Amino acid sequence: MNRGFSLIELLVVIAIIAILAAMLFPVLAAARGQARKASCQSNLRQIGLAFMMYVSDYDERFPGDGDPDLWMGRYWRWPLQAYLTFPGRMVAPDPRSSIGFRPEILICPADPTASTSWDATSYGYAACFYYPPDVVNAMALGDLTSPSPWCASLASGRSQAEVAYPAQKVMVAEWLDNHESGQNGWWAWAGAHECLFADGHVKYVQARSVLPAVDGWPDFNLTRDGVLGRDVQ
Repeated sequence: MNRGFSLIELLVVIAIIAILAAMLFPVLAAARGQARKASCQSNLRQIGLAFMMYVSDYDERFPGDGDPDLWMGRYWRWPLQAYLTFPGRMVAPDPRSSIGFRPEILICPADPTASTSWDATSYGYAACFYYPPDVVNAMALGDLTSPSPWCASLASGRSQAEVAYPAQKVMVAEWLDNHESGQNGWWAWAGAHECLFADGHVKYVQARSVLPAVDGWPDFNLTRDGVLGRDVQ
């Protein structure tokens, strides 16, 4: 004789489904997070190739066009545009905004902020790649965010040969710690960042493992001794 499920049986089935969902959702969320990390790492590897092509074409020197704000993603993307092949053009004379811009590899898929606040650019370029090491050692955070004339006059690309520890010096990194909770930037000892090193490798770096910069923060811009120094041991 056929009969339907009893209320107790239905409740048992629902409870089992709820337990399975509770077990699977964290796994799926972790898998999605790992996929976003992998995509971000791929972005940075392609950006690294673009930098190396630029260096090859410009007498083995890193980008440094005299603009002290070049470390910001909305600025350094323009000198690299020919090597990154992203579409769009600058809204002259302001390099911070663009027309017809599709970010492609310039935005991390886990970045909730860049698309609305930074014209869809997630990555920063370490300023010490265009400031001399002695100037970096004399700079404070204020000189970076509001450059004084003496700093701006010395902003030119450093040579590739100057980089003393290419496997330990970060060249480009996520502006924010997009893969962990919080949005701390490069001026906090919490969080972590996907980082592109000067030798081309990419690594996920916890802020607490970064050597203090001259401004006292895990700041890749003002690494002690500039390109002669290192960010990680």
